[in-house]
Amino acid sequence: MKKIHHEFTAGNGRAGIQKRKVLIADDDETSRRVFGHFVSKMGYEAIMVNDGRECVQTMAEESPDVVLLDINMPVLDGFEVMQHAKSQNDTTPIIIITASHEIPSAVKCIKLGAYEYLTKPLNIDRLEIVMRNALQDSSLQSQVKMLKKELKSCKLFENIIGKSPAIKAAMTQAMQVMETGLNVLILGESGTGKELFAEAIHRGSRRSSGPFVSVNCAAISSSLADSILFGHAKGSFTGAGSDHMGYFEQADQGTIFLDEIGDMGSDIQAKVLRVIQERKIRRVGEKQERKTDFRVISATNRNFNDAIRDGQFREDLYYRLEEFPLFLPALRERPEDIPLLCRHFLDEFSSANNLGKITMSDTALSASENHRWPGNIRELKNAVQRAAVTRKDDVIETLEPNIIPGSMKPAYAPPALLPPAAEYGLQPSDSPDTNSYSLEEHEREAILKAYKAALGNLTKTAGILGIGRATLYRKLDKFGLEYLKTG
Repeated sequence: MKKIHHEFTAGNGRAGIQKRKVLIADDDETSRRVFGHFVSKMGYEAIMVNDGRECVQTMAEESPDVVLLDINMPVLDGFEVMQHAKSQNDTTPIIIITASHEIPSAVKCIKLGAYEYLTKPLNIDRLEIVMRNALQDSSLQSQVKMLKKELKSCKLFENIIGKSPAIKAAMTQAMQVMETGLNVLILGESGTGKELFAEAIHRGSRRSSGPFVSVNCAAISSSLADSILFGHAKGSFTGAGSDHMGYFEQADQGTIFLDEIGDMGSDIQAKVLRVIQERKIRRVGEKQERKTDFRVISATNRNFNDAIRDGQFREDLYYRLEEFPLFLPALRERPEDIPLLCRHFLDEFSSANNLGKITMSDTALSASENHRWPGNIRELKNAVQRAAVTRKDDVIETLEPNIIPGSMKPAYAPPALLPPAAEYGLQPSDSPDTNSYSLEEHEREAILKAYKAALGNLTKTAGILGIGRATLYRKLDKFGLEYLKTG
């Protein structure tokens, strides 16, 4: 039988407002209709089912605010429904309505967590009072549950700074999956905080009391992979002076975090797949297998579609890892978080280095929001710290390009952004006639100007020109300026 939703809106002032849901589970059609009419008249939405299995399914699908439950029903009886609800930590108030007046049945229901035990024929006034109390308690429990969830979120994500919709969505997804046993694959560019999210998921999981073992897959060589990941026995190879527990065994009852999983060697992937499937490891030099119980969280900045297509990553391992994908936004996708991060990194760095109170101007914060930050949070942190070190006073007026790693301006460029004609010390009034100079002559002149601006320091000269020191040496020889090497 399909679930029946019954509503009554006339005269109750609740039209257009989301109604509280009351699930009625009774195999007697007359009882269902009577209770349904009564519930609707009170202004609630009545959902009616006729057996225990439907009741369990509907509780999961509809999340009712209260359940009116009969004991004697087909497929699953009322006791079994309550046992299931208890096993799922479902706190929905359940009001038993039954024809049974047996005291043992009432005692059993109360022990299973029933909110109230009412017998037929039913006193409607009594039912109305019990229902109102149950719905009020349900509302309070929902508020408490929400507050607990918010407090838990604040604690778990205390190291993740941000209020943007993009980062909040990622936190919400992490909260949804953390208490499950699903393997999580965190996808995002380098520097977006993948390990911080992995640690938060572990701390919020049922394995939080177990170890969190972080493994940099890119740093594992093929020759040492078996020993590092699965362990080895004493004397199993030269240099094995004692037994060694591998990373997967260390993660027993906890979480193993496989960072940069996309860079794992193809010969190691098959072994890792087997361990994830069977939850057993064999140390190098041993014959017996050891059971280990762990959860896998992995992370990568690689495109798995390309890696799988090119045969660099096993498709079957990918599907084992990606039971729940979690996408982290790049910093440029959450610009409203950049000022918060700037202030956080600045306060943190100032406190750690006894620099006193340092602030950033609104201009500097606004400019930081407009930068794309290809290195994401890690790059921003570096820029803020370097700005704190090179500041002129207690207010940072700008994050100069020369202190933004990877920016277009070389590290030793003068502080101000100069027009092209003056970039190497030439003023508009003494700029040469470009028609009388060849490209090589322009280049030679630029080297001389940069050399002068750098006060004869070749490393700074190369920095001003945006080239490497070795390239500068070749150009000095090319243009007959080799004497500058000894200047």
